[in-house]
Amino acid sequence: MIVAKRSLIEKTGFYLLAIFFVVLFGFPFVLTLLMSFKSMPDYMTGNFWGLPKKLYLGNFQKTLFSNFNIYILNSVFVSAVSVTLTTFIASLASYAFAKLKFRLSPLIFLLFIIGMMIPVHTTLIPIYQLTKALRLTDRLLGLVIPYISIGLPVAIYIMTTFFKETPNSIQESAFIDGASSFRIYWSIMLPISTPAISTVTILNFLTYWNEFIYALTLINTSNKRTIPLGIKDFYGIEAVNIPAIFATILIASLPVLIFYMLAQEKVINGLSAGAVKG
Repeated sequence: MIVAKRSLIEKTGFYLLAIFFVVLFGFPFVLTLLMSFKSMPDYMTGNFWGLPKKLYLGNFQKTLFSNFNIYILNSVFVSAVSVTLTTFIASLASYAFAKLKFRLSPLIFLLFIIGMMIPVHTTLIPIYQLTKALRLTDRLLGLVIPYISIGLPVAIYIMTTFFKETPNSIQESAFIDGASSFRIYWSIMLPISTPAISTVTILNFLTYWNEFIYALTLINTSNKRTIPLGIKDFYGIEAVNIPAIFATILIASLPVLIFYMLAQEKVINGLSAGAVKG
């Protein structure tokens, strides 16, 4: 009886805690969703917390028929290129750290780990000077290099941990069959590292999609700005139209939410890979 009561109390506490976090983290999204469908007169009448009196789509029309479409395409391009290059470089380096032992391997890996401890924005000035020297300022490709440097340390840490947990017998069997190191990486190790790749991809995509400071510093032309800069400009134009600003934020958030919902299972598997040895 005591054990049953204790189990009931634990379950009740767990569900209450889960409900608390659902409300805590879900409330901003629900508020954004409700505000996006309100007209300005509806908002001005004091209906801030309530449901929209009538679904109003003008906020989305105002956003989608502005330069915001260009901002979305710019963010898609920069994020896709940066994520692809970061994942490819990190997977190559992680395979070398985990399976190809060489003298400087521990030192180089340590340097990447130290990179995780350095605040990203402390490198803003040298990154700007480097980008200017390479004549990449005010170009979308100029954002790719600093973004890769931001994402590599965490990506290498996750993928190296994953590769270390794969059996060495796989690599040894392939060597016996005459496969080269790159062939083993490309044909064997890369396909089985899908959970780690998914984790690295979603984490870096979230970082690159929402990055603001580097984009603000390196991009000057209006039609080359990414979504965070676009939201800032839209807020400046529509400073009094709060529902339109919420609609803009909602549209900018949807790709990230959809991407995460599709990949969340693999992300969890990748984060937990290596936590328990079989």
